Amino acid sequence: MNAPSTVNNNELLGHPKGLFILFVTEMWERFSFYGMKALLIFYLTQYHLFNDQSGNLLIGSYAALVYAMPVLGGFLADRYLGFRKAVLFGGILLVLGHLGLAFEGREASIAANGDVVRDDFALQVFYFSLALIIMGVGFLKANISSLVGELYPPGDKRRDSGFTIFYMGINIGSAAATIVCVWLGEAYGWGYGFGAAGVGMFFGLISFVKGRPYLLGKGEPRNPEQLRKKTRYGLSQEWLIYTLTILGSAVVWQMVQSHSTVEKLLMVAGAASLIYITYYAVTQLDKVGRERLIALTVLIVFTVIFWALFEQAYTSLNLFADRVLDREIFGITIKAGQFLSLNAIFIILFAPVFAMLWVKLGRFNPNTAVKFSFGIILVGLGFGALVLGINLATMGKVAMIWLVLAYLLHTWGELCLSPVGLSAVTKLSPPKIVGFMMGVWFLATASSEFIASVLANIAAIDTEGGEIKDIEMAKGVYLELFEYLFYAGMFFGVLLLAISPLLKKFMHGVDRELNN
Repeated sequence: MNAPSTVNNNELLGHPKGLFILFVTEMWERFSFYGMKALLIFYLTQYHLFNDQSGNLLIGSYAALVYAMPVLGGFLADRYLGFRKAVLFGGILLVLGHLGLAFEGREASIAANGDVVRDDFALQVFYFSLALIIMGVGFLKANISSLVGELYPPGDKRRDSGFTIFYMGINIGSAAATIVCVWLGEAYGWGYGFGAAGVGMFFGLISFVKGRPYLLGKGEPRNPEQLRKKTRYGLSQEWLIYTLTILGSAVVWQMVQSHSTVEKLLMVAGAASLIYITYYAVTQLDKVGRERLIALTVLIVFTVIFWALFEQAYTSLNLFADRVLDREIFGITIKAGQFLSLNAIFIILFAPVFAMLWVKLGRFNPNTAVKFSFGIILVGLGFGALVLGINLATMGKVAMIWLVLAYLLHTWGELCLSPVGLSAVTKLSPPKIVGFMMGVWFLATASSEFIASVLANIAAIDTEGGEIKDIEMAKGVYLELFEYLFYAGMFFGVLLLAISPLLKKFMHGVDRELNN
């Protein structure tokens, strides 16, 4: 009977042990997520012979739904399930979805009349597997971040460093995934790459279940008795949520195949979220709480710009690396998808540097809005590096150093924005809607994912069996896209910088906590 008390008093490296359970869970979840995502554009364009436009839009629709669903998952966790049950249910759906992707079916071929012949059954299994992943992420992603926040009492100065440790788990999983899953997928078969992602998620789920005693009783339902109460349908409230989610997966199964439907959904969800935030701010909050929520909402809007540029990595940048980048070094050809590991590797290397930098700057430490503006400017500069690299490659392929530099600048931008962003949501949000606002944070990312896929189609190229016909023509197409993204990053970054003093005022001192 004394065991729970002993566990509760245990810490590791000055943090609750539960943090490291969540670290491992998120590491494996991100291993599965990024490993699968790194393979998607190549799987679609090379195995199922999708054209660039269709491949980009499918990835955009999938990624948008992945990041939009946490709005619903966050609401259900806040109101009914609690964070722990939501994460557990999401993990189960993710294991099933990732393992479903391991079914390849027949490779597409070109018929005598020039039509593409695809395995429609395999594609439907693929789409349904994506639907399970979308629903799983909806329950897991926002709520596991919120659960990290619950491990620390209000005012606990360890919270920010706790989120930094948690964030490192994301990037260790991402770095390993984009090396291992891409290698398995391209060298041995797509099913092996996708299957490895599913096995990774299974490890994450087991870690979370086994580590429950170390969560200190946090993240449990607000009203357990109500959750167990029978509904008119003969199911408990909890099991009704699970059942409706499974039925909802059938709807998402169809939606992921309809880009126009996803676009309309994002517009409606964004408008509804904004209306609810406005209603809550006006009717439920005092002046300080209202202005803090306004500041957070403005920051979230600007994250749409950042992620729309940053998330070119899985579409246009991935295809750019495959088609026009010189990927040979010391006689070894690096697989195009493995360049995605650079982002995570650079985060692991530079996250401690940035954390130390903010501390060393002391009273000169930039406020949160300024850091966000730096992030947008840096991601724009990353595309500027690619513009320079393409212009210098007058003939032949582009040197890989320019893509490495682009990922370095993008990573520095991410380190200015993303870690402090997660903490800002937990600190600027009213306590009763933290889960919802974390969901809105991911909804903004969802919108940017869809926008990213539309932008990527500026560089859509006609191929023959997945191969380009003319490298010089391809370089010109990618140059047009990267120039546009460079100017967009510069403009919106400077705009946010200009309004940052007002946002700092609206935070009413929370900004000092975020930067300490």
